[in-house]
Amino acid sequence: MKLQQKMEKLMALSPSATLTKSAYSTFDDFLLALERGDIRAAMRVQGVWRAVPWVKQGILFGFRIGRLADMSVPGKSKGSHMSFVDKHTFPTRHFGVKEGIRVVPGGSSVRRGAYLAKGVICMPPMFVNVGAWIGAKTMVDSHALVGSCAQIGERVHISAAAQIGGVLEPVNASPVVIEDDVLVGGNCGVYEGTVVRARAVLAAGVILTRGTPVFDLAKERVLRGTADTPLEIPENAVVVPGARAVAAPWGAKHGISLQTPVIVKYRDGKTDTATALEAWLR
Repeated sequence: MKLQQKMEKLMALSPSATLTKSAYSTFDDFLLALERGDIRAAMRVQGVWRAVPWVKQGILFGFRIGRLADMSVPGKSKGSHMSFVDKHTFPTRHFGVKEGIRVVPGGSSVRRGAYLAKGVICMPPMFVNVGAWIGAKTMVDSHALVGSCAQIGERVHISAAAQIGGVLEPVNASPVVIEDDVLVGGNCGVYEGTVVRARAVLAAGVILTRGTPVFDLAKERVLRGTADTPLEIPENAVVVPGARAVAAPWGAKHGISLQTPVIVKYRDGKTDTATALEAWLR
């Protein structure tokens, strides 16, 4: 029986049903498949990113069947004990040298059920949640978050304190996607199913959500998401924090403006030269 069929059979059980060792073994196979990249919480089909509902349902099932467990880390010296309590179904991942993933000492954590490709660099402290997918040679910098089911491409730099939101529920909701070769600046936030296409640059402090209008100065248009479609940042776009004046009389009288991202240009040779410095960090 295929893994999807096994998981769907498990998820159909009553919440009060007693699970067997075989059931927990099937869920462990599910986590391993996520960690190998054999299954993903979202896939690109004919250029469109779509959630894979049964995978997200499987993750939610893991929370339902999980019991609280002590996951504390004993220290070698007095007072260095680190106390953690979480669902026993989602412990942290452990990596070996052969996997080719750098997890620099200093308090980072990657939950089970997350996929990290060879060459990924994790700078401390950072956190990767269950269901996330991170491509080869991507760097997740200090104090950065990759949320549940977020999809991160290859050679991406998620800079310090950047937040890539997760979308676990509803199960058919659009994923948060950062495609290949994107530079996400420090203190950026990408949330609510936003898709950032390949080679885009998000300057420090840019905030993107489905409800955020993005003003494209280069092409004189406004980009918006809808209830059914995500906000999409085009390939090669260079996005900076901006502001737009409030048109309502009272707001205009007081000089109030609202934060909004602005596309100021599209990547060219000069932009690529600046971002090429990323290679030295690897």
